[in-house]
Amino acid sequence: MLTEQDLKDTITQSVAIALAEDIGDGDITARLIPADQPGHARVISREKAVICGQDWVNEVFRQVDPDVELTWHVSDEASVAPDQLLFEAKGPARSLLTAERAALNFLQTLSGTATVSRHYADLVADTRVRLLDTRKTLPGLRKAQKYAVTCGGCFNHRIGLFDAFLIKENHILACGGIAEAIETARRNEPGKPVEIEVETLSQLDEALAAGADIVMLDNFSLEDMRTAVKTTAGRAKLEASGGVSEETLKDIAETGVDYISIGALTKHCRAVDLSMRLV
Repeated sequence: MLTEQDLKDTITQSVAIALAEDIGDGDITARLIPADQPGHARVISREKAVICGQDWVNEVFRQVDPDVELTWHVSDEASVAPDQLLFEAKGPARSLLTAERAALNFLQTLSGTATVSRHYADLVADTRVRLLDTRKTLPGLRKAQKYAVTCGGCFNHRIGLFDAFLIKENHILACGGIAEAIETARRNEPGKPVEIEVETLSQLDEALAAGADIVMLDNFSLEDMRTAVKTTAGRAKLEASGGVSEETLKDIAETGVDYISIGALTKHCRAVDLSMRLV
């Protein structure tokens, strides 16, 4: 689970890296502008979106120039319309233009993730299922995108390889079987959640007998998912994975599974179209 400190640390580090790769040893174009020239910039969205990334934007401007003042007109999780004003920035014109690209990169990428997540969440809003993200995130932006997923109304799966077990086909094969893999997981990391992937109803029976906390139903048919829900009867949580699309999502949710994991929440997002103009 993401904590406030997790986000604070990753924001500071991510912004520093983004600015270093963009500015290098100096913004030579911004130096065309007199150092004492003041600036006032307005940032708008050019399309409908769910906003996410305010803290990243704030940190970009803080690292570039602490004298820049930002005024936000929306907050994270807000739904916005085309041409809606998101925030204003006042300070040295050089600083505003140097910070522009990095700030907008974070804001439009994370807003894109939040927007996709809100779209999927709305499709199953009348069911009890929880939609989960995956580890299919942009390198270096894992925690940022997972935060954006929650802004869109979906939920986080494990953060990485360290905080929960997800025992898949190759792990099972290497460990010698489902029961053996689960037993070793319990012994190695007591207290960590243990999830295991199964491909058949008979494997589900093995996973339940071995005491898995969560069972991932990999590419199950709708009929087999419904059978799995009845078979499990609360002994473990069930997660559907594979073959999930906008067209199949509602039918999968209505089988009664607890979770549906969707890689598209983070890997198929499109950056939201934003614009910054000096006024």
